[in-house]
Amino acid sequence: MIRALLLTGAALAAAPLAAQDHSMHGGHDGAATDVAPAEMDHCAMGHLPPEQCPPKSGAQVEPEPEPAPKQPEMDHCAMGHLPPEQCPPKTGSAAHGKMDHSAHGMGTDKSAPGAAPESAVPARALAGPRYAADAIWGAEAMAPSRAQLARENGGMKTGMVLVERLEARFATDRGGKDGYVWDAQGWYGGDISRFVIKTEGEGELGGALEDAEIQALYSHAIGPFFDFQGGVRLDAEPETRAHLVLGVQGLAPYWFHVDGALFLSDKGDLTARLEAEYDQKITQQWILQPRIEVELSAQDIPEREIGAGITKIEPGLRLRYEIVPEFAPYVGVEYEAKLGQTADIARADGKDADGIKVLVGLRGWF
Repeated sequence: MIRALLLTGAALAAAPLAAQDHSMHGGHDGAATDVAPAEMDHCAMGHLPPEQCPPKSGAQVEPEPEPAPKQPEMDHCAMGHLPPEQCPPKTGSAAHGKMDHSAHGMGTDKSAPGAAPESAVPARALAGPRYAADAIWGAEAMAPSRAQLARENGGMKTGMVLVERLEARFATDRGGKDGYVWDAQGWYGGDISRFVIKTEGEGELGGALEDAEIQALYSHAIGPFFDFQGGVRLDAEPETRAHLVLGVQGLAPYWFHVDGALFLSDKGDLTARLEAEYDQKITQQWILQPRIEVELSAQDIPEREIGAGITKIEPGLRLRYEIVPEFAPYVGVEYEAKLGQTADIARADGKDADGIKVLVGLRGWF
């Protein structure tokens, strides 16, 4: 009886020890197998997203505490420091430990605090010689290259002939006379300096030539949009007379084409003329052009029936159709009026001081 009680007590004492898992301790007998050390469970440590971890089983293993996070590395791709082609493609899960500063609203200037802004030009950039290549190749060897560069960037010689107006005019009143007008110019030279020829005149259809002039001018750019012009003008009708010419021509604000000049004749008469026009595109081929021309005189010129002051004004409207940019017929209407003393002189001679005319003409260039 005593032996049975001792055996039962020994069995009960050994049961808890047998329940322990000694599989990781290795066997103590010859038949024991080698067991590899356990790998780190990244899912339990929270290093991987849930979709990349296996489903949890019934038996849970208490995860080890996470180590202290490392200092995050700067993500130059997210901060916009590198072009997109040098950055890896974005995936659904960002790399662990990378901080994304793309949403922090950083400015365009990424220079260090206290440093000069990126837009600042270093002083050493302007400290060198004007022509650094001269120090290596010599000024004599580089001069032809610089001259060639200037010719290819604005110094090339080109030319053009523009017939601005070549038109017939038909009077709408009984006392008016039908006539014709031409207004053309041509030039040859570069973007800065060029030689310009201008000519214009008018007369009666089937009648005598009333006015005709030609100008020879030197034109030099005084800004991005305007040229200064100076030269001579020769009148063939109504009488031969020479003038000195000073003027400007160019593109005024709001895209108005402006041509103004002062004329000093060989008889001391000072006159002026101002022309302005604007091309309003209705379509790519239909263009509406308002135009105005004003003439002035500083004194009376009796032989030309001109009085001092504003002598004539011609506002008009032309609608042209560009079959090609170089060839455009047009129709229009124009009001011509003599003003002041010039109008008084015309009325005294039995002539109309003003009138409206219908225009049919052609504009072209080559």
